[in-house]
Amino acid sequence: MKALVLEKKDELNLRDFPAIDRVEETLGPRDVRIKLHTVGICGSDVHYYTHGRIGPFVVNEPMILGHEASGTVIEVGAEVQTLKTGDRVCMEPGIPDPNSRATLLGMYNIDPAVRFWATPPVHGILRPTCVHPEAFTFKLPDNVSFAEAAMVEPLAVGVHAATKARVKPGDNAIVMGAGPIGLVTALAALAAGCARVYVTDLAAKKLEIAGSLSDAITPVDVSSENIVDIVKRDTDGWGVDLVFEATGSPHAARTVFEPLCPGGCVVMIGGQPDPIQYDAGAAMVREARVENIFRYAHVFPRCVGMLSSGAIDVKPLITRTFDFSDSVRAFEIAASAPPADVKMQIVLLQ
Repeated sequence: MKALVLEKKDELNLRDFPAIDRVEETLGPRDVRIKLHTVGICGSDVHYYTHGRIGPFVVNEPMILGHEASGTVIEVGAEVQTLKTGDRVCMEPGIPDPNSRATLLGMYNIDPAVRFWATPPVHGILRPTCVHPEAFTFKLPDNVSFAEAAMVEPLAVGVHAATKARVKPGDNAIVMGAGPIGLVTALAALAAGCARVYVTDLAAKKLEIAGSLSDAITPVDVSSENIVDIVKRDTDGWGVDLVFEATGSPHAARTVFEPLCPGGCVVMIGGQPDPIQYDAGAAMVREARVENIFRYAHVFPRCVGMLSSGAIDVKPLITRTFDFSDSVRAFEIAASAPPADVKMQIVLLQ
C-alpha cells in the first residue's frame, strides 16, 4: 500500500507502508472502510513537514500525512445502519473517547484522548484506504463533488468559529488572514448573517480571491491600508461587531481589539506557536468577549448541507490539484507558500 510518508523533518516519500497499526485497519462492527478519493493539503501537514512538530506533537517516527478527505465506502461493519457500500462520503478526522468527560459534555473536540489523523502518533489518510467510525463519516448529496467534500474539514473550522462568535443578522466582521481558514471563516460568517466582512492580508492574489467570493466581502491590503481607519470610516467610528484572528501572527493578535466595537467579540482561530500578548485594557473598556477555537464539534453535517444548498461555495478556494503520484512535489510547492494559492488538493482516484 503506497502512502505519502513523512520520514522526518524535510523528508517525504511516496512508498509502500506496511507498518500501519493492524488495529487501526481492522473493520469493527460500527466502522466503514473507505477508498480515498481527494485529500487537501493543510497548513498543519506542511508544518509537520517543514518543522517536524507542532507544539507538543512531535514526529518521532515515520507518519502518513493528510486529514482533509473524501472517498467512497467499500465495506461496512455488521452494525452499520446509515451507510452502505458505494456511498460517497467525507470524514471528520478526530475520533474522541466516547466516555471521556469532554465528550459527554459535548466538547469532544477538546477531549485530551482524541485521535486525530496526521497528528503524531496517529497516521493520516494520504493512502488508498482507511477504516473510520460510522459516527464520524457523512454521506454526500449527489451535487457535492469529492473536491468540495474534502473542503468540509477546513470549512468546519470557520463554521465552528462563526457559531462561537454568535453572529447576529446584520453584524459587521473582520477576518484577519486570507488563507484557507480565513476565507472559509469569511464565508461562514456571511452564511450566519453578517452584512459585511472585511478580509485583511498582505498577499494581493489571496485578497483578489477573497473579493471575488461575495460582494459583501471587502478585501484590505494591510501593507498599504489601515483597517482601523477603514472600519471607523464605514461605521461612523463605532467599529465592527466581530474580529476573527486567522493568521496565527503574534502581531495580528496584539491588534485584535483596535477595530472592535464596544461589546464586540474576538475569536482566536489562528494557531500560535508561542505565547501571545494582547491589550487586556482595550478588551476591558469594550467589555469584549474573547472566544478560542480548537478544531470544531457538531458542524460537519451543517457544512455538507450548506455546500449542497449553495449557501456556501468553496470551489473558488481550490486553486491547484495534484495526482497522488505527484504528492511529494505538491508538498514542496505548498511549503514555499505560493501567494496565488489558497487550497491545494491531491487526487488519489480519477
